[in-house]
Amino acid sequence: MKAEGKVIKYGDNIDTDVIIPARYLNTSDRNELAGHCMEDIDADFVNRVRPNDIMVAGKNFGCGSSREHAPIAIKASGISCVIAKDFARIFYRNAINIGLPILECPQASENIDDGDKIEIDFDTGVIFNKTKNQTYKAEPFPEFMQNLIQKGGLVEYIKSSKKD
Repeated sequence: MKAEGKVIKYGDNIDTDVIIPARYLNTSDRNELAGHCMEDIDADFVNRVRPNDIMVAGKNFGCGSSREHAPIAIKASGISCVIAKDFARIFYRNAINIGLPILECPQASENIDDGDKIEIDFDTGVIFNKTKNQTYKAEPFPEFMQNLIQKGGLVEYIKSSKKD
């Protein structure tokens, strides 16, 4: 599995309250959540994000409240993957559960800039910055987790497993 897109970059400690403000937690509509994704930190995010873009951030991405709405809003906005130095553990789990690919890679987090075009090979964990001609290496997910993400998350994975 691969992803390729333009980078939208953020800093350290991006919390779930910034990813999707609490005032929008009364809906589970993915499109509505996407329409408010990142608005308190980046009001123009919804206008500049394009399908398959890749979000890159610093340390402790997704800290704060445990809310599944945060990775849902990111995924529904069109982001194909989030790369960060590291993730808050509950965000990490929620992202995998809803099928949002995430990679921890400090080197990529530090060296990739907003607007760079990058390509990710999820099988190997290789992140290639096409803009800077640089390669970074993240730890790839095991095959079963890649399958879970490809199926769209835990619920869809279980549904498809029952059909097999």
